[in-house]
Amino acid sequence: MSSRPGRAVRRALTAIVPATALLTLTACGSGTTPAAGTSQAAAPGSPGLTAARTALKTYAQRPTAISVTQPVGKPIPKDKKIDFILCGVQSCKDLADFFTEAAGQLGWKVKQVATQGTPESVQAAYEQAVRDRPDAVVASGFPRAVYSKQLAQLKAAGIPVIQSNADDVVGDGISLLKNGPKDVGVQGRMLAAWVVSNSDAKADTVYFDLPAYTILKPVKDSFAANYKQWCAGCALDNVDVPITAVGKDMPDRVVSYLRSHPKVTHVVFSLGLLNVGVPAALKTAGITGKHIVVNVGDAQNYQYIQSGLTDGAMALNSHETAWLQVDALARHFTGQSMAVDQKAALPNMLVTKDNLPSTDGDFPIVESYQQQFKALWGLS
Repeated sequence: MSSRPGRAVRRALTAIVPATALLTLTACGSGTTPAAGTSQAAAPGSPGLTAARTALKTYAQRPTAISVTQPVGKPIPKDKKIDFILCGVQSCKDLADFFTEAAGQLGWKVKQVATQGTPESVQAAYEQAVRDRPDAVVASGFPRAVYSKQLAQLKAAGIPVIQSNADDVVGDGISLLKNGPKDVGVQGRMLAAWVVSNSDAKADTVYFDLPAYTILKPVKDSFAANYKQWCAGCALDNVDVPITAVGKDMPDRVVSYLRSHPKVTHVVFSLGLLNVGVPAALKTAGITGKHIVVNVGDAQNYQYIQSGLTDGAMALNSHETAWLQVDALARHFTGQSMAVDQKAALPNMLVTKDNLPSTDGDFPIVESYQQQFKALWGLS
């Protein structure tokens, strides 16, 4: 377990948002949308509450299988070289290490290209990849605009580029994109299912968001839509948080809000890093009885859950993402389409104290994912 909140903040943030944004964004103003007030909540046993509980039952189960079931079916060449461009922080290094481990199973060599996360260093890394002429390039979180010139060069050279956790689309040089805008909406649905179920459809909720990171907008929109559908009379307030609050005065902001909105029962964070330090701040302020759930869990928030200081978290699927990327390249290198992997749904899980697998922020969601991928590659 990590006992250093600063490291937990950096790891959680860069797992899902562009690393370059950490160094290029300026402070954004915060704002709120008026809550729904004291509207009458849905009655217990209502169709909405039933639907939310049905959804939560599914999300609370730990998946046992990856969604790719079609074997590669052809001998996979072993002489492939891959450039994996790092983003300059530990979470990207972890993803690269998971990828390197999977690639090693197929006899591939992975060159991890370091960056500091700045646009200049990212461009330099892609320029290095252009010079290296590897069989493929893999990265996470970088906005296309940062490396558009190099992407065009790689496309012209017939070198596939794979991305994850980025606000982008497949095509025009990007051969595979996982955890893109169309994928992350389910995270908001998971959070809404938990809030409505936990409150018996009587919630008064505040949603803290980082609007500077556009990859999180589908999460926020999905949460609001499902929350409204399942709990039409429940109050909801949205609070936009500037990047300057992360790791600094975020706990104070939460305390201040809850003091001025004592009827709030549930607090939702669009990223787990926003919750770092909040439980201790609430205890110091004497604020009790609030239920907290976060998107994108990490070691710090899993420790909070284990200790009863936070109620739930959406677990991220870094292990499975990395191995799926290798699976996609295995198909590409055998003359097949990556479509089976692009269409595949990555595993998701809503973690609470009752089903928490580990307080390690890097635990796999599917325990036997390695064996299952190896079977697809003819290695077992």
